[in-house]
Amino acid sequence: MIYKNFKVIPSILTLGAVLATATVWAQESAGPTASQSMKQAGEDTEGALKNAYKGAKTAFDDTKITSKVKVALHDDQTTKSSDIDVHTSAGVVTLTGRVPSDLVAHRAEQLAENTEGVRRVESELQVATARP
Repeated sequence: MIYKNFKVIPSILTLGAVLATATVWAQESAGPTASQSMKQAGEDTEGALKNAYKGAKTAFDDTKITSKVKVALHDDQTTKSSDIDVHTSAGVVTLTGRVPSDLVAHRAEQLAENTEGVRRVESELQVATARP
């Protein structure tokens, strides 16, 4: 009987080697480990928070710039009575509306350009033409 058990040992060793190889292969091809996945999730969350903060800060800055430009337009004698809309996106101010003259349009652009935080001014102001 002892000799019969010795014939089983090589089969068991072969089976053990196959299982060990299969286990290593499965671990390598299964993708990232739980630790790696957690680390990646943390990095993704950090990136999302940074982007959200940056977006919120930009929106806050744009609102502040828009307010300053509107106050400057209201306080200036040349532009005070004009109907000028102000929109700001990432520091770029866009002026829209109808103004009575080129002088008013130019003055509005100057006031916007001289406002702190403004990176560029895009004027879409339309000068009203005199009707006969």
